[in-house]
Amino acid sequence: MGVQIMSSDGLAFRLTDPASFEGIDSFVQVTADEKIDDIVHVYASASDAAHLAKILARIDLPCRLNHYDVSTKANGVFCFYRRRALSEEQAAFLANIAQAGGKVCNLLDYLEQRLGIVEVELLHGDYLLDNDLMRSALDQRFRWWKQWMDSLLALALLFVTLPLWLVVALAIRLESPGPIFFQQRRTGLFNQEFDIIKFRSMYQDAEKDGARWAARNDCRITRVGAFIRRMRIDELPQLLNVLRGEMSLVGPRPEREVFIRDLEKQVPFYRFRHMVKPGVTGLAQVKYTYGASLEDAMHKHRYDLYYIKYHSLWLDMKILLQTVGIVVGARGL
Repeated sequence: MGVQIMSSDGLAFRLTDPASFEGIDSFVQVTADEKIDDIVHVYASASDAAHLAKILARIDLPCRLNHYDVSTKANGVFCFYRRRALSEEQAAFLANIAQAGGKVCNLLDYLEQRLGIVEVELLHGDYLLDNDLMRSALDQRFRWWKQWMDSLLALALLFVTLPLWLVVALAIRLESPGPIFFQQRRTGLFNQEFDIIKFRSMYQDAEKDGARWAARNDCRITRVGAFIRRMRIDELPQLLNVLRGEMSLVGPRPEREVFIRDLEKQVPFYRFRHMVKPGVTGLAQVKYTYGASLEDAMHKHRYDLYYIKYHSLWLDMKILLQTVGIVVGARGL
């Protein structure tokens, strides 16, 4: 029982025993005008096939799932999902492809490079443990450089924006009673809670009826609050959180524990975002429009995990420059 290579000028495979793959669902999603070299061949266990087919259909990836009658050039892409769950026959099939010059890779790695996100609905424990995600999140050398750069830039921004602080503080005081600054418990690095500092943008006692998501045209927001939110000025006091070592300039936005407990039930590995410091801004904030729903949280989590895996000082600088563009264009909440 096994797989034989039948062609030397391309990839043509035949099962010596077709029963080897009985029970493994096959799925084809290829548009009529799709070039054969653009098709991705994906292989997964029988237990994963149905779930995988649903996700691949949603992201509109031109692919063939568990398709073993392969006859294509050696530059095709062949992806596997959950390597340890593959059968011996599937593993041998992929090994033959690799030996013939085909590109064999982890499906999640391929999607990250193609889409620029981590597809969280396909995440599993083995991937987090075996992949660079864990190693990147715990890179001590990068953490040291990042903290040094955060402190230097935060001090510079604090000095440059100090006159703006005085203007905003006066406007908040004149419009509505209550404190100028607003503090709220958020969850940060390794699930440690801290008090985030912001300029107050809502009326006092805005959450007297309980915590709820902020939303566009929120009736709890003052006129001054709406302006400073749109310009992202309300986030400036978080520079103090950066100087205290609780936050970074760039990273996943910190969330409240009351919301996290609900989100982690629906969003796979949601707390993994706490393996890095939360940020004043982040990849999700510059790539995704504002939203306050489960679907929005899921989509932002895709960007947050991508940032954790591929973070670098260069990526941080790109995100900071894009944030400046958002502020100048008044495209905040």
